Amino acid sequence: MKNPVLAILAIILGLVVMVFPLAGLLAVEMLTSFVILMIAIWLLIVGASQMETSKTSGILNVVLGIIVLIVGIGLIFSPALFAFLTGFLLYLVGVFMIAAGVIALLSRSEYKNATWAGILGIILGVLYIILGTLAFDPIYLGILIGVWLIVNGVLSLIE
Repeated sequence: MKNPVLAILAIILGLVVMVFPLAGLLAVEMLTSFVILMIAIWLLIVGASQMETSKTSGILNVVLGIIVLIVGIGLIFSPALFAFLTGFLLYLVGVFMIAAGVIALLSRSEYKNATWAGILGIILGVLYIILGTLAFDPIYLGILIGVWLIVNGVLSLIE
């Protein structure tokens, strides 16, 4: 984002979201829910159109569309579900990063920079798990979104 106006807007929006974290979380949640609902509708349409050519593929797309539709509707009405899914995904990514870091440390004799990659993977994995713990609380998740907006805006201004 090389537009300074957008960078300043991101900083202002980040500050507003940090002051009103639940309102910011609800805005992000609604946008995410809308996108998920559009994906569900697309899956249902694709599944219905594939029924003629491949029953298995059509049924799988329709079933997946129904599951995604249920999740999308659930997200619209529950900020706690959004916070739970966000926290769970951050945990999952953190565990994968720690595992990748350990693997890199174990293979450091074969690769030149594997030690630093392993240490960085473990540190970032732990950070993701800490953020995942905070993200389970909708207020902290709103604050994290505000911080992200501010950091993004500042880095865009520096760029």
